[in-house]
Amino acid sequence: MKFQCPSCGARIRIQNMPDSRVNVSCKSCKLEESLEFNSNPDEIFLEFLVTYDKKQTANNLPDVLAATASTMSTTDLQRDAAVRMVDTSATKPRATDVQVTEPKVAIRTDVQVTEPKVAIRTDDEIMEIIGDEEPDDITREILFSNGCYLADYRVLRESKAEFGISVSKVGLDIRIVSELKNNGITSIYRFQHDAIKSILAGDNTVIEAPTASGKTEAFLIPIIQKIISDGYPSGIYAILVYPTKALARDQFPKIQKIAEAANVTAAVFDGDVGAAERKNITDKPPQILVTNFDLIHYHMWRNTRLGRIFNTVKILVVDEVHTYAGIFGSNVHYIIKRLKRIVDVKQMQIVAASATIDDPEGFCTKLFDTDKIRTIQGAGKEKQIEFSMLFPSGRKPRTLMVELVQKFAKAGHQTMVFSNSHRSAELLAIYCMRRRIRVKVHRSGLMPHHRKAVEEEFKSGALQAISCTPTLELGIDIGSVDCVISPPVPVNRLTQRIGRVARKGQRGYAFLVLGDEPISQYYKNHPKDYFEDTEELYIDPRNPHVEECQVLAMAYDSPLHADEIPEHSKTIERHLSNGTLKRAGDVIIPDINKAANILAGYNIRGMGETVNILRKGKNVGDRVCPIALDELHKGAVYFLGGRPYIVDEFDYPNRTYASIIECPMGHSYYTKPLTTEYPTIEEILETRIVNGTEVGFCRLRIQKQVTGYIMTDWTINDTDKQGRDLDDEKSGKEISLETPLKYTYVTKGIVFCAPPPKDACVIQDVRSSDSSSDSDITLTAKTKHIMTSGYHATEHVVIEGSNMITGGVSRDLGGISMGHSGTIFVHDGTIGGSGASRVLYDRLEKVFERGMHIVGECPCTSESGCPRCTMSYRCGNNNASLHKMAAFEIFKRINKGEETRLNYNFVNHKPIV
Repeated sequence: MKFQCPSCGARIRIQNMPDSRVNVSCKSCKLEESLEFNSNPDEIFLEFLVTYDKKQTANNLPDVLAATASTMSTTDLQRDAAVRMVDTSATKPRATDVQVTEPKVAIRTDVQVTEPKVAIRTDDEIMEIIGDEEPDDITREILFSNGCYLADYRVLRESKAEFGISVSKVGLDIRIVSELKNNGITSIYRFQHDAIKSILAGDNTVIEAPTASGKTEAFLIPIIQKIISDGYPSGIYAILVYPTKALARDQFPKIQKIAEAANVTAAVFDGDVGAAERKNITDKPPQILVTNFDLIHYHMWRNTRLGRIFNTVKILVVDEVHTYAGIFGSNVHYIIKRLKRIVDVKQMQIVAASATIDDPEGFCTKLFDTDKIRTIQGAGKEKQIEFSMLFPSGRKPRTLMVELVQKFAKAGHQTMVFSNSHRSAELLAIYCMRRRIRVKVHRSGLMPHHRKAVEEEFKSGALQAISCTPTLELGIDIGSVDCVISPPVPVNRLTQRIGRVARKGQRGYAFLVLGDEPISQYYKNHPKDYFEDTEELYIDPRNPHVEECQVLAMAYDSPLHADEIPEHSKTIERHLSNGTLKRAGDVIIPDINKAANILAGYNIRGMGETVNILRKGKNVGDRVCPIALDELHKGAVYFLGGRPYIVDEFDYPNRTYASIIECPMGHSYYTKPLTTEYPTIEEILETRIVNGTEVGFCRLRIQKQVTGYIMTDWTINDTDKQGRDLDDEKSGKEISLETPLKYTYVTKGIVFCAPPPKDACVIQDVRSSDSSSDSDITLTAKTKHIMTSGYHATEHVVIEGSNMITGGVSRDLGGISMGHSGTIFVHDGTIGGSGASRVLYDRLEKVFERGMHIVGECPCTSESGCPRCTMSYRCGNNNASLHKMAAFEIFKRINKGEETRLNYNFVNHKPIV
């Protein structure tokens, strides 16, 4: 049930009427309202609630608070009434405003009533935010329109990097100097000089400098110089690793040009290299090899000819090192460890580079398993970029993004508009094309030649915009970019995206468009916090599944000695006991038949079984479990290559493939899975007290089921004559699967027992003993419902509100609230754990504090809250049973330091639900 009646709690119906209005009604209590048309049901419901509240008096509390009001003081009741009353007198709308869509409201907390908020800034408020800056005409038009709420504006100024010395005085080979001068480089930046000296000295080095600032030259020049100084040794001297094939091939011409000028050989080796070229590389290895970790992993454990010549490597360069977080980074940690085992040199030198990374030394020492790494920081080109943080008013964020793209296209500017998912990028491009904007999609999952064609079209000026996913965060050259538009991402990643702008010295523009989720609601009210929420990169080398497969691969690379890796002795013993490893004299080797099957299906960028996606019998992609169950169940809509497909067959329970067919003409819906999860604590690894709440970091067993799915319609209104939302999304009917899809996996996560909402329960402590049957007798059915709904909402807000505090890891987390027991789990969504929940565990104090602000400051007044506070688009039961005020009470009690202890009913046996 998505929308509940504020009077009786029954389901609300929203119907379009012939007179271009919308009828909102409750069949149970006959509550009814006629409103102006709006294609966004969430906005309709919010407006309905505002209208409903206007008709209430301060002494007539709505029924949704009745259950929590019985034990409240008179002062509390007055404050709650103030929350529900609309204050429209404090600020008059500007003459240009048609209406104020979000009323001023006072928000109740125990310590204060916050200042009223409005959806539109006044001219004076905007001028105060702008301060002494002078926005460009196009920016001024956007800021002073009534279509968005300005949360923040600033001009980002980058100073030009400081020059060091002339290239002639660095001590480089004359051929390198000549090539640099031929390219117009007569002096190098100071950070490049520092990096060159560090690498030539043999130090492990990480270079942090903006996009297009010269990082490649900073590590490439000293490597070529070392090759020359060492007498051009045969074999692979340096491996340059890039996270994607596209980026590697984009950078290779620059690498090859400088290398060839110094008679140094270089080559690209990836999955697209043909057989003849592969033979040339293995017959006569280049001194510089450009590749990726997928290929290194494969050729080492397969003991191919290429894998066997890795032993000559002396330097490993890892560009865009910030991309190696989570499961991928955990695997890369082991691949580097394996590479160190087989090289001839005593200590392989490590060089890393990134445009933006918080604590580069800390992350790189963990990723590379090294004690010391030197950090070199540098600046880029001088530029000015106008940055605006906007909150959409009365429409969806995607609509605002489309309007921004259109404004800049009309002004002759080229724009990159980012989305955080494949589907969002596709839909945004569709809406832009309906406004006759020349735009194409660039994302992973599309064929390489298609992505390359899009890059070239944008570079030539044939495209006005690119709708892209994070694939274009990396340094692929797409020419001149004037404007970047992005949804909320960690500020580190936004900096990477903004680094694309104004490379030719022109004035640049950047927009962060906040959305309909809790973290956006928070940044609307606390914009300065956004710039302090730096991304913490995370890996988990102790992930048992990663460790198991990588230790097995290590034995394939080269036989293991009994005491060579004592930190993995338990894993080796497990392999020996199940026969995947065996002893051969003084060494340990793999059992070829048993071990090869495990590694052949192992994906270093994901975990779990791989489900192949088939179209007309041909493999067109794959997904790994457990996410494959969510996206590839029978009836699911799956986007691939810019088109929607329907899954007509899912191989269950084998989970080896899913077959897709093209959607029929006129298709206008996508699907969202309905899921349930049941956790069991296998081991509590660590505990700590957060405020007064005991929190455990655990190894969990998750029993997951996909029980059905929701069909969500989307249609396109290309007239948009009244500023209506282009994206009309309506939740449709729920479809049950004939056979629920089940999957069990082990991961890591946190668990805590939240205090009960003070005014919602009538007992002292429901969880004071292992057996709560006696206490349960004192709970009414309505009290249990409020507690269950409050804990469910709290779980949502913890995950969504942690998003930027933990570096945007909410996408990697799942959550489970265990009924009215108060026990809440938040876990990694990948098998074995990705490290995301560990970051949450370490920063939970701030997450709890922010959660209270998110719920308390949201102006919505429905019992269940709204997408901006308590709802989550990832919720497996379609956001049923949420209670906003109960969650608010829970967060207040947590932040006041009320003591709770872990509930051990969920340890090592089936959970009590």
